[in-house]
Amino acid sequence: MASDPKIQTFEEVAKHNKTKDCWLIISGKVYDVTPFMDDHPGGDEVLLSATGKDATNDFEDVGHSDSARDMMEKYYIGDIDASTVPLKRAYIPPQQPAYNQDKTPEFVIKILQFLVPLLILGLAFAVRHYTKKE
Repeated sequence: MASDPKIQTFEEVAKHNKTKDCWLIISGKVYDVTPFMDDHPGGDEVLLSATGKDATNDFEDVGHSDSARDMMEKYYIGDIDASTVPLKRAYIPPQQPAYNQDKTPEFVIKILQFLVPLLILGLAFAVRHYTKKE
């Protein structure tokens, strides 16, 4: 555990949401899990998805072992100022690729993927039919 725990604001903790700088809020405590990102059994995506919010429910839903809970102590850096945590988290929709209105190249490729094997098969039958000795 940190020798002098510090009170962190939600805004400050929310800034640390990258692979190389990741803080989580679990049960009113703040953890700097950056050194654990590569070692987490669920991958770093799981930890990153829990940033910028109170991750207590995410943590408890998984059913972590006692050893995992003990391991958290070395990442503890302070407590969260509960008055700065928003009651509701604003929904941020996932990023989607831009809509491609002109699907012509994709359509042509799909048609060719279907027609080229048929043409090769037809050519093989034609060659066999006309070269067959009677």
